[in-house]
Amino acid sequence: MKLRGRKVVGGKAEGELIVSKKPLSFLGGVDPETGIVTDAESDIRGQSIAGKILAFPRGKGSTVGSYVIYALKKNGKAPKAIIVGEAETIVATGAIIAGIPMVQGIDVSKLKTGQRVRINADEGEVEVLDG
Repeated sequence: MKLRGRKVVGGKAEGELIVSKKPLSFLGGVDPETGIVTDAESDIRGQSIAGKILAFPRGKGSTVGSYVIYALKKNGKAPKAIIVGEAETIVATGAIIAGIPMVQGIDVSKLKTGQRVRINADEGEVEVLDG
């Protein structure tokens, strides 16, 4: 299955998906030292986003969340790429300063945790490689 969105930050990545059906806050919601989601309201709480393709509907919370995304990258705990339904300023800025490929305009309800995907953010494409 191929999904088409729009580039926010260019680049390519391939890997395992971790999908949240809820908006995600990075400030106070993701530990920048470990990449573990700590947000008590998150449906992926306790899971690591490090080295995975992270998909969620949109970001929420403080603008400092952008710097949490950057810290994740600096600490080697960032996702390989980010897929969102709606790119808002916090997550987009974080992806830009961290150099993480990001695609927006994707219906994340069509994606499942554990699926393997290939992202071509330059073209706004997300390809599901398995089930």
